[in-house]
Amino acid sequence: MMTITDELKTLTISKGRELISEYLEKDPEENIPRVMMIVDKLFPHELYSTARKMIRESIANKDHMYQLILYAYQLDPGVRRAFVNNFFINATLNGSKIQDEYAAKYNCNVPWAILLDPTSACNLHCTGCWAAEYGHNYNLDYETIDSIIEQGKKLGIYMYIYTGGEPLVRKNDLIKLCAAHADCEFLAFTNGTLIDEAFCRDMLRVKNFMPAISLEGFEAANDNRRGQGAYRKATQAMARLKSAKLPFGVSVCYTSANFQDINSDAFFDTMIAQGAMFSWFFHYMPVGNDAVPSLMVSPQQRVALYQHICHIRNTKPLFCMDFQDDGVHVGGCIAGGRRYLHINAKGDVEPCVFIHYSNINIHDTTLLDALRSPIFQAYHDHQPFNSNHFRPCPMLENPQELPKLVNTTHAVNTDYCSPESAEHLCRKCESYAAAWKPAADALWAQRIKDQTAQASS
Repeated sequence: MMTITDELKTLTISKGRELISEYLEKDPEENIPRVMMIVDKLFPHELYSTARKMIRESIANKDHMYQLILYAYQLDPGVRRAFVNNFFINATLNGSKIQDEYAAKYNCNVPWAILLDPTSACNLHCTGCWAAEYGHNYNLDYETIDSIIEQGKKLGIYMYIYTGGEPLVRKNDLIKLCAAHADCEFLAFTNGTLIDEAFCRDMLRVKNFMPAISLEGFEAANDNRRGQGAYRKATQAMARLKSAKLPFGVSVCYTSANFQDINSDAFFDTMIAQGAMFSWFFHYMPVGNDAVPSLMVSPQQRVALYQHICHIRNTKPLFCMDFQDDGVHVGGCIAGGRRYLHINAKGDVEPCVFIHYSNINIHDTTLLDALRSPIFQAYHDHQPFNSNHFRPCPMLENPQELPKLVNTTHAVNTDYCSPESAEHLCRKCESYAAAWKPAADALWAQRIKDQTAQASS
């Protein structure tokens, strides 16, 4: 009988995939270390080295993240296997290598994930959300989304994230796309109100679709922005998903209005009890002529939330991603195809879900040519936009940068209803950026100090 050492000597990507799936269906305490040995054999040590180290330490210490791993063994087995194969192997390990090869060949960014809007339609009208202003007029048809995914897979992209509008307005097409691309992982930011028992059965059938349910805090804070009854419907959707043994997460846009809820253990303890496995945190952005700049958090609130997210990561069985302040882990801004791009419901290919300017439409070009278009090339050539990665964004923290990118590349505003110049958008960020700089510089200096001390110990 071959041992793990014998198997490692003759390991191929195909065989490694089989072994990983086989081991992960058995005792996690015994077999996840074996999986990590396979990953080390097949992939460069520098690829996701921090995450690999964290997984090993969590297993050894049996800490909060180990508890999250164990919770995954309560999920539907087929869904769990599809996630491991599609997310970890296809999108993260194999895909990253292919993306890097194309990026080097064409001297452009090639993303890890593509965000796209199946529709501009939404069944809610949330305060401060630009999508609520777009109406029901725009959709990416099935054939277009299917083509985007086919092109993306050739570039090594196996992660697709739906935004909107409310993506589940198109849930029949989304499930059909999951079935057509069983080797990809799909996630949707959704208000959760359209997740019913039938849709849970569809998710169990295709196995590669996962929702991130948007919440703004507890019921009062959430419904103040999203409408009466929205919190109750969202939590009912969570109960359905948990009962069906389906994985899901929450998506939180933090604002000055919901700061108290988000900056509490109680909110996330409630989400974990509901069955959430991950949380996306998003800073409120004053995008659109009707945006509400007063909803942006203060520097003190942002520091407190950053520290609180670090606290959650270190203590709770919840995988956390902070879109703004995780720039410190990925070298700054990840937009412009560096890690992701956005395609709106009209087909405009935008560098960021918050940056509505483009030179190119997916109906008229290939995905690769979109990545080589002027504004995407400008992102590629100028990232990072700040050496302090607590100040990553060319709009929010570096408002002098975005107008230059837009004007030099002759990009046009892609807002559906009320076009906004880059200058108008960034003027709303100038006082915020100035106020945030001292706090960000202090955080960055402390991070450098901690890293230096760790390296010398």
